[in-house]
Amino acid sequence: MFPHAPLPPAPGVRLAMDGSGIDGSVYTDVVELARRSPGWLDAVVSLWSTYGLAVFAVLMLVVWWRARRVSAGLALTALAVPLVVVGAYAVDMVLKSLVREDRPCQSLPVSTLESCPAAGDWSFPSNHATIAAAAAVALLLVSRRLGVVALFAAAAMAASRVWVGAHYPHDVAAGVVVGALVAWAAMHVVRRRPEALADRLAATRLRPLLSAS
Repeated sequence: MFPHAPLPPAPGVRLAMDGSGIDGSVYTDVVELARRSPGWLDAVVSLWSTYGLAVFAVLMLVVWWRARRVSAGLALTALAVPLVVVGAYAVDMVLKSLVREDRPCQSLPVSTLESCPAAGDWSFPSNHATIAAAAAVALLLVSRRLGVVALFAAAAMAASRVWVGAHYPHDVAAGVVVGALVAWAAMHVVRRRPEALADRLAATRLRPLLSAS
């Protein structure tokens, strides 16, 4: 289950920030715990880490479908959720390019569940954690019930990225903060007055997106 050893830096590639001094020992403890855990547990966590973001897409679809039965304004707000997530991802990528932190598997002598990315695939913040947190917060501001489900799923996604060895704990923590803040700010702008725009759009061919009737 642990065939992946640290990769040597590619010729001519300048290594950047080494984040192991922040919480490298915690990261190593988690990876070692994964090593001692049952194979089925590692398989489940790896599966969730790789494909779990699809769950948030399903939740977005369900929230939008239900919102259509409530009001056009709420449906329009639900349709904004994936756009908000894309915005959070864009912010995350900008931060990655500015911080340029190497992956933990490039800085520490560990073997990980997930293949060690090539040098230049920066670690801080975690894309998965950012996307999951942004989706969860945005969904929470549309549907409290499904939003709570998404929050638990986002926490599981963030934890799984450390378990499989892809990120330090501070990477996923930063991703959660970035995703949550971007989503909270963007959704509060969207929720100010969605009804007027929704009413105009409802008079067009986009009406089926905003109303179930």
